[in-house]
Amino acid sequence: METSVTPQDSNPLERRLDLLVALDALESATESRLKRMGRNVKMAGFRPGKAPFSIIRQQYGAEARHEALNEALNTAFGEAITGQKLNVAGYPRIEPKESANATHLEFSAVFEVYPEFALGDLSGEAVERPVLEVSAAEVDKTLDILRKQRVRYAPVERAAAKEDRVVIDFLGKKDGEPFQGGEAREYPFVLGAGMMLPDFETAVEGLKAGETKTFDLTFPADYFSKDLAGQTVQFEVTARQVMAPELPEIDAEFAKTLGIEDGDLDKMRAEIEGNLKREVKKRIEARLKNQVMEALARVNPIPVPGALVGQEVQRLMQEARQDMEQRGMKDKDISFKPEWFVDQAKRRVTLGLILAEVVSGEKLQAKPEQVRVMIEEAAQTYEKPEEVVAWYHAQPARMAEVESLVVENNVVDWVLSKVRVTDKAMAFDDLMGQKA
Repeated sequence: METSVTPQDSNPLERRLDLLVALDALESATESRLKRMGRNVKMAGFRPGKAPFSIIRQQYGAEARHEALNEALNTAFGEAITGQKLNVAGYPRIEPKESANATHLEFSAVFEVYPEFALGDLSGEAVERPVLEVSAAEVDKTLDILRKQRVRYAPVERAAAKEDRVVIDFLGKKDGEPFQGGEAREYPFVLGAGMMLPDFETAVEGLKAGETKTFDLTFPADYFSKDLAGQTVQFEVTARQVMAPELPEIDAEFAKTLGIEDGDLDKMRAEIEGNLKREVKKRIEARLKNQVMEALARVNPIPVPGALVGQEVQRLMQEARQDMEQRGMKDKDISFKPEWFVDQAKRRVTLGLILAEVVSGEKLQAKPEQVRVMIEEAAQTYEKPEEVVAWYHAQPARMAEVESLVVENNVVDWVLSKVRVTDKAMAFDDLMGQKA
């Protein structure tokens, strides 16, 4: 078996490896394989292992030769890439070559290699580090959100206003005829929550229980129903019930609903503050990590193997399919196009290759004490931290996930030591992605 390798112009990572398989060696390997098969094969009319070799060859010769050829090609390919120190990405595509060679079969193996690159200079990159101190104001705002999540509604004899929960009957007509989806009875919604079109909510505001109102409404031009988009219809609405929101008092009973068994309000505020600090820390780290990854990608514009991108596309599609199934969709209703995932897959593969180079070159592998600290920090958010720690240690896969996160943090710290970092004060709502 002989080999030669050449790079391909169309793809800087693609290589073509020419393989020669000696015919006499192939025939010898085929014969040996047939003899092994003959010792075990069961054939009608013969005891096991006693079938004539000529019949064995006739029935299994093609299969044996195919297996022997595959083994020879795999051996030749493996020896070639080892000898030439090629770091192969994915699997080779084996193509037969037309040849007049009487002593050898000729093949080409087309494959990609991992890119070789030196890490780019990060000194010209800049990263903004969000700065936010959790204060009493953030605790108060969180308490207000928690109260609203536990809101109750009580009937009132007044006109409906924003934040009220109303129950209505409505009938919509287009050109004097009811249209599909335009009718409901005892339909509940909260004014100002965005469940209904703004003009519809505005018309309902001011109604008292028992009152009826007729009004025109023009659907937005981009409304999801093409039959109604941009059309003007008429609605008749009858208010059945108007209920005002009643927020719970911040007292011992409220604290107990948040898990503070003795109802101590100071303990409640301290726990909320601790949770907020952990969440703020996590979000700041996420923003930093995203900026770091963008900086690494900018200074390392490397080519990536298409084989790895294709594998990542399949992985992303599978993740998306599983997510949709968990949301209640059936497999037959789920259809994805690979091209939807290509950009995301390419970015993942690119960053994976860059991170591997950084970790290897700068020796940023996870240390046992780093893994231990991360697990202990995660466990503190649970009622029984020791059980959570044991849960992580019980499965190597869980430990591997933590080690991966530690490595990413090590890379972030290393990059931050190389780039220009400026602190920037950030509003709580902006960091948490909430509306002011």
